[in-house]
Amino acid sequence: MAEQIDSAAHAELVELLIARSFRRGQFTLASGRTSSYYVDARPTTMSARGLFLVGRLGLATVRGADWEATSIGGLTLGADPVAYAVARASVDAPPVLDAFTVRKAAKTHGTGRRIEGVFAAGSRVVIAEDVITTGSSALEAVRAVREGEATVVGILAVVDREEGGRDALEAEGLEVRALVRLSELTASA
Repeated sequence: MAEQIDSAAHAELVELLIARSFRRGQFTLASGRTSSYYVDARPTTMSARGLFLVGRLGLATVRGADWEATSIGGLTLGADPVAYAVARASVDAPPVLDAFTVRKAAKTHGTGRRIEGVFAAGSRVVIAEDVITTGSSALEAVRAVREGEATVVGILAVVDREEGGRDALEAEGLEVRALVRLSELTASA
């Protein structure tokens, strides 16, 4: 059931990312690498229009990949709005994908869970990511989900920085789909 990606919505997401999330300069990334570009997707993914676009395009991408997932989530905080946007969009275009969040560490109180939300052992899940650089955040979420005895069917990112993260994830046998590539942002900004 491959769905076609809306090119106008994609172009609008690229414009929104450039306006809200893309910066040129000298930056030290979370990985420790330095870069002349910085992408903080949260000002886009947490905006009303960004949530709408990411939800719509993300759902079409997941469906186009034929992953047949039951839920979507990833490492908090960057993955949260991505997962929630896709889950919300799925209500208008069933089957529904529910959302979950992977904590950076298990709670030390209450139930002690590391994964919160709609998540169950045996489920098929998509790992969401805002920006893939090295792939380490997505891999951390993958490990937590696998420890929770669910199957990771793919990785959905808003932006692929095209710096080896996709390769690292694919080397682990994971299929990666990104809504936007860094080269699209640098060519348009």
